Amino acid sequence: MSAPLVRTKLLPTLHTTNVWLRDIMDEIGPDRQTAWKVLSVVLHKLRDRLPLQVAAHLGAQLPLLVRGVYYDQFRTDLLPMDWNDMEELVDDVADWLSDTRPVNPKLAVRAVFRVLSMHVPPDQIDKVRNSLPRRVRQAWEDMDDPMDRPPPPRGGSDYGDRSRERWIYPSQSRGRRNYTARPWERWDH
Repeated sequence: MSAPLVRTKLLPTLHTTNVWLRDIMDEIGPDRQTAWKVLSVVLHKLRDRLPLQVAAHLGAQLPLLVRGVYYDQFRTDLLPMDWNDMEELVDDVADWLSDTRPVNPKLAVRAVFRVLSMHVPPDQIDKVRNSLPRRVRQAWEDMDDPMDRPPPPRGGSDYGDRSRERWIYPSQSRGRRNYTARPWERWDH
């Protein structure tokens, strides 16, 4: 693999994926493997319940590594699955998380929904939410209540205080400093 490909494609998506995992670990605990499993299971279960066009548009907004997990075992002939309330999704997630350390499935769904709401453009999240049944849409909106979020951990994170900044490599900077980009303006989207 050539060095420019690693610098331009893989490093930014690794960073973005680590930010997403860290955000999930802030809610479910400090286990990166469990956070990855939670992210993949909840994305699969959400994807399988979305209309095909909405699922494809959501997939286009995900970081490259997360997008690969999102499309793993994707069967368009089964879309969308019927469902009416959040409990069906939570129960399905609980079944698929049974082979990891104990994780509250409702907390897992909430963590992934919050990560999506934070890192995917708001108009795309609105399209996803509007394609969901009314009770599920309301439950997602209730999960995004900023007053309900846990406080940020003390002492910073593994990525320092600049974890949400876009990284510009020195050869690409042309005299500019790193600047903060909105999450949906990342290179790998």
